[in-house]
Amino acid sequence: MTRVIKTDLTLDNEQQLVLDLQAGSEQAFRTLIDLYQDKALSTCLGFIPNKQDAEDVVQEVFVEVYRSVGNFKGDSKLSSWIYRIAVNKCLEAIRFKKRKKRRAFFQSLVGMHENNGADLARDFDHPGVLLENKERTAVLFSKIEMLPENQRIVFTLCKIDDLSYKEAAEIMNTSVSSVESLMFRAKKNLQKLLEDYYRNT
Repeated sequence: MTRVIKTDLTLDNEQQLVLDLQAGSEQAFRTLIDLYQDKALSTCLGFIPNKQDAEDVVQEVFVEVYRSVGNFKGDSKLSSWIYRIAVNKCLEAIRFKKRKKRRAFFQSLVGMHENNGADLARDFDHPGVLLENKERTAVLFSKIEMLPENQRIVFTLCKIDDLSYKEAAEIMNTSVSSVESLMFRAKKNLQKLLEDYYRNT
């Protein structure tokens, strides 16, 4: 996966940007989008590996940022707050798709050994994945989706979005040791899911 390029603001600049956003400055909001749009898209693609769907969620992320910035207290970095919103929006989108428009797609995972993930590959549209690797990577993402929620978040942030354990801990409002523990369990569970899948294909 492509490494997220970090363009962190200095503390003073971040505080001024937040104040400008809270004052309703359109220029400040455009600056915020310029700084964090690519990061938000990278994060969303980690949870929703379809470019168009991920871009739709990114729009929702910045709508939520615009609506909620007045409540931002500066308890964490602005980037961590935006990451947190992005993760929550992705999880909401995944839950919605499970219930509604992609119910048949997710149900087909049960019988996925019959087509070796071909149905997954048709829906999988991550721009960072080569065509010849698309089916295999689609299977991997489907198994990540089966992890318990906190394990899925940690694995996605640290292994796909390439954030540090410290950054993931800040985004999730937890400790680094908790992130390490979740990552260990995520790797073990994912290994078993993949072994079971390939044993049955």
